Amino acid sequence: MGRTRKRSTLARRAIAASAALVLGGGGLVALNAYASAGQGWNSKPPSAPTMSTIDCPDVGAELTEVPEGVRGDVDRELATLDGQITVAYQRFAENRERIAEDPQFAEQQILKPLENERLVILQRIVALIDREGEPPKQLERLAPCTLQADDEKGGGNEGGDGDDGGQGAGQAGNGPEASDFVDITTVQPNVQKPRVRSGASRGSFTTDCGRNQNGKFNPDNVIVAPGVSNGAHHMHDYVGNQANDAFASDDDLARGATTCRNQGDRSTYYWPVLRLQNGQNEADAQADGGGKDQNVGEIQTPAQVTLKFVGSPVSRVTAMPRFLRIITGDAKAFTNGDANANASWSCTGFEDRQLKDKYPICPEGSKVVRTFKFQSCWDGRNTDSANHRTHVAFADRNGRCQNGFRAIPQLVQRIVYDVPPGPGFAVDSFPEQLHKPITDHGDFINVFDQRLMRRLVDCLNQGRRCT
Repeated sequence: MGRTRKRSTLARRAIAASAALVLGGGGLVALNAYASAGQGWNSKPPSAPTMSTIDCPDVGAELTEVPEGVRGDVDRELATLDGQITVAYQRFAENRERIAEDPQFAEQQILKPLENERLVILQRIVALIDREGEPPKQLERLAPCTLQADDEKGGGNEGGDGDDGGQGAGQAGNGPEASDFVDITTVQPNVQKPRVRSGASRGSFTTDCGRNQNGKFNPDNVIVAPGVSNGAHHMHDYVGNQANDAFASDDDLARGATTCRNQGDRSTYYWPVLRLQNGQNEADAQADGGGKDQNVGEIQTPAQVTLKFVGSPVSRVTAMPRFLRIITGDAKAFTNGDANANASWSCTGFEDRQLKDKYPICPEGSKVVRTFKFQSCWDGRNTDSANHRTHVAFADRNGRCQNGFRAIPQLVQRIVYDVPPGPGFAVDSFPEQLHKPITDHGDFINVFDQRLMRRLVDCLNQGRRCT
């Protein structure tokens, strides 16, 4: 999901591809404030950037109105679009040198065939929606894709070290690269706590669901790609509900076992795994979501996972509906831009300094921290929406819910990793997203029983700290 952006014409795509041969590196060096962060890992003299990935319009973000009866079918077609991008990116990666010599090769052999494949799926989506409602207009305009250099989007890396377009770093050869990291001690404190007003729900409720010590992983995403194996194209850690896979229904989740200490919480909490780029491989090195999708390296079990629900700084909160689905962050933020990017990176002892588009290099004795603050306003009606975003929202800068939305408990996930100091790790991502930190995201489905949800809400509204 991400912000809507104006798309290039075919001629502009050819120009963009050709630009890989003539772009100068001077401006790039001036922007690269973090270049020293990874010196010694993959450092090379600055040179002209090359095209690093394929950028396709995010069709799902456009589909804010899809009839309930065809949403599952539409989601499966959207997953097909993701699979097409994965295949096209692999062809791009295998032919990078040839594309640098002949940009028209990318246009004729990768981008144009991809556009034709996407057009077929977009027409299917229009036909599906037309069965039960008003079909989207001009959806076919989203068929063309472009090539993107590593420095083109604000959500990406501000400057690449080396002349490989960011492709020489990382164990899979498609990122991350040295300039995706920054020494946390050089970052200025940037966390501001909201002002708590009269009537606030000041309490908190913490649920203990473990650290995925039992190793439940899969590359599915039942929220955005129900019924599609490997719908995420990257591996997820799961805590809480153990029935979660691409085919899990609400009834399956209601009956599923849970790793949560309180058995009244059968919610599912999941996020992309973090891997060490240390030359070691996991058992998924030849599997979907793993090596087949350029996600390789040693999966790290978190040292600590904290799942805390907090209240509103300005009002009481109301209960979440059962099976409410929330996605925070954007798995495609490198190409979509940062409008929906929301995960934060930091280090223990430095959590007043949060990073969105860089991984932290932590000092000796400090651990890497990922934090997800989920949306805390709900439309009062829907447990999901067509684009999986518009039924929930973030509060405004004053902590208030807008547009008639209701304040609900806000899930805050804090995940800590004990990894070696330095820039040798990455989160799993879609292959074309190059393992950028800005693509980090978290998913949640509420499967609290009613009694426990009432207790949670009472704890927040009464200002108590509950576990």
